[in-house]
Amino acid sequence: MPKPGKLILALPKGRVMDKSLELLRQAGLRLELSNTGRALKHDAGDALIIEMRNADVPTYVELGVADAGIVGKDVLLEAGRNIYEPVDLNFANCRISLIRPVGASGPVQRIASKYPGITQAYLRRIGSSAEVIKLSGNVELACLTGLADAVVDIVETGGTLQANRLEEVSTIGYSSARFVVNRAALKLKASQLRPLITALRRVVQEPTAS
Repeated sequence: MPKPGKLILALPKGRVMDKSLELLRQAGLRLELSNTGRALKHDAGDALIIEMRNADVPTYVELGVADAGIVGKDVLLEAGRNIYEPVDLNFANCRISLIRPVGASGPVQRIASKYPGITQAYLRRIGSSAEVIKLSGNVELACLTGLADAVVDIVETGGTLQANRLEEVSTIGYSSARFVVNRAALKLKASQLRPLITALRRVVQEPTAS
């Protein structure tokens, strides 16, 4: 259960971290991560920041270890966690697509994906009984090696697909970074979270604002 006091934010490691910090600063938070080293938890000024894998953010937020966080919509859909999603931050944009080798024909009988939940929901919508295999890493290899007839993965520019003679055959959904909030924290830390949500909405609507 979140406690009153300094905000605790769960942020993904890697390139999304820098953009997340930029937007949070534009929204009015004073955040300084001067020398992070290998530390995973930082007292950054107006908030405590926990660094973690993108896929873990929804769990930390739903269970109240973090008051709020930033995570991709693809991860939220796959995780199925009960958290509040008030702001589309409009970066890290990509598509969630069904991908096959160029020119492939015939029914899809086996699909490999990092997103088995999203894939199963898609198959139910279209009435398919294809088998779903969960993989991690470069799922495109499943098509290239014959392990699967198709894969479901995120696509940004499509460069990897072109390089491997793969193509999108169906767009399942769209993803971008989202600001998410623990439902209990929204009440306990309303004086901090609600103005932050309002400010983030203003920032993403006015991307040139400093």
